Amino acid sequence: MGFLSVIRRWALRDKMPIREIARRTGLSRNTIRKYLREGAVEPRFKTPPRASKLDPYADRLSAWLLAQTRKPRKERRCLKKMHEDLVKLGYDGSYGRVAAFARAWRADRHLAEQTTGRGTYVPLVFQPGEAFQFDWSEDWATLGGERIKLQVAHTKLSHSRAFLVRAYLLQTHEMLFDAHWHAFRVFGGVPGRGIYDNMKTAVDRVGRGKQRDINARFQAMASHYVFEPEFCNPAAGWEKGQVEKSVRDARNRLWQIIPVFDTLDELNQWLEDRCIALWAETAHQTLPGSIADVWEAEKPMLMALPPAFDGFVEHGKRVSPTCLVTFERNRYSVPASFANRPVSLHVYPDRLVIVAEGQTVCTHARIIERSHHKPGRVVYDWRHYLAVIQRKPGALRNGAPFTEMPDAFRRLQDHMLRKEGGDREMVDILSLVLHHDEEAVLCAVELALEAGVPTKTHILNLLHRLVDRKQTDPPEIDPPEALALATAPKADVDRYDGLRQTTEKRHAS
Repeated sequence: MGFLSVIRRWALRDKMPIREIARRTGLSRNTIRKYLREGAVEPRFKTPPRASKLDPYADRLSAWLLAQTRKPRKERRCLKKMHEDLVKLGYDGSYGRVAAFARAWRADRHLAEQTTGRGTYVPLVFQPGEAFQFDWSEDWATLGGERIKLQVAHTKLSHSRAFLVRAYLLQTHEMLFDAHWHAFRVFGGVPGRGIYDNMKTAVDRVGRGKQRDINARFQAMASHYVFEPEFCNPAAGWEKGQVEKSVRDARNRLWQIIPVFDTLDELNQWLEDRCIALWAETAHQTLPGSIADVWEAEKPMLMALPPAFDGFVEHGKRVSPTCLVTFERNRYSVPASFANRPVSLHVYPDRLVIVAEGQTVCTHARIIERSHHKPGRVVYDWRHYLAVIQRKPGALRNGAPFTEMPDAFRRLQDHMLRKEGGDREMVDILSLVLHHDEEAVLCAVELALEAGVPTKTHILNLLHRLVDRKQTDPPEIDPPEALALATAPKADVDRYDGLRQTTEKRHAS
């Protein structure tokens, strides 16, 4: 468990005072407050890989150790004798390195022997709000008339056994973060621990025993939601047996009866509703009542749900001269002012956000192509290229991004390009969307087309009228009933004659 996560768990879950945390850790209170701020990241340092003197002899030593297991115990050679034999072959390392290699080799062999048999297990009991279990599976569904393979995230509370199933197209970091947020949202809080296998999106390297090099972004998510991740031993699925059973049961209770949907969002909404319905229909195996009854009792024990973790994956990209960035074989347009410049690409499950200089530049809906045989797609936003065509108006005629303009602009372009200088006038009209509401510009263009006068001057005149009318329209006021007039005033000009003095001379007016 990371040092930063321990401090956040003490402060946010155990409600420990900052003074006590500073006393236990030896850090200053200002440092503790800095670590508790949102967005604090624990420093990580890479250990460079170092070659061992035993590496050239590892295969030979493994063969010797395997041969010794097939001999009677009294005829086996000890490790000191093996070390002496390696020295004769040219090994100049220590005996401790040979002994460590043998211990690791025997531990791996013992683990492999355990996984081949049925083994012996101990039933597990979890307290309310103590832990949840997470796992991935693969299942099939029909979306939009096409049968596709989905990556399914299974999350299950260990005490109440309430579960949630959510489907994705990929099994990546951003999908993992999104699955956790939706699970905690449905469960109504966050348990204290999360039990996982050694998936690559969470563990960078599996060490000896329970030692794990946890992925930095996964650690940041666990620190944000203030739960402690715990990882099973390799090939030890029984350590999270509840969610393993949930994966098997879901195929019978969900995927074999699933209807056909048009989008993935509709599928996930159906899965969420169906899972919640199954809580009430399924009896808890060890406690009285249904899963829904036990979950209602466990819900107050969960930590209050914090804001959603900003679960994006960041990639550094350089914008091409054609104002495009490439991601997963697809290309997305970027405003022309960032051409040939580095930008940051934030990848979410459903969208891509391009960020530069600390500001969001643009956002695109994410395209995920499962087939590698299909060519990559190009997603244009014609507004991103307005700065280019202002300098090169001739590019408007055959520019690929401008094929996706609204129909009114396309019809106006057909009229404009027939006359001399029409390129420049069309560019000036398109550039109006940089300073005015695009809907107002489209409305002016459509009115000009209907009137049969598709000229720049007429469109500007119509646009100014629309803008001025919108600015001068009196706001609609809905007065309260207490201010309503009982008697409406009458327009009687004879009342003014009564206000004139009797000695005053009357004028012809």
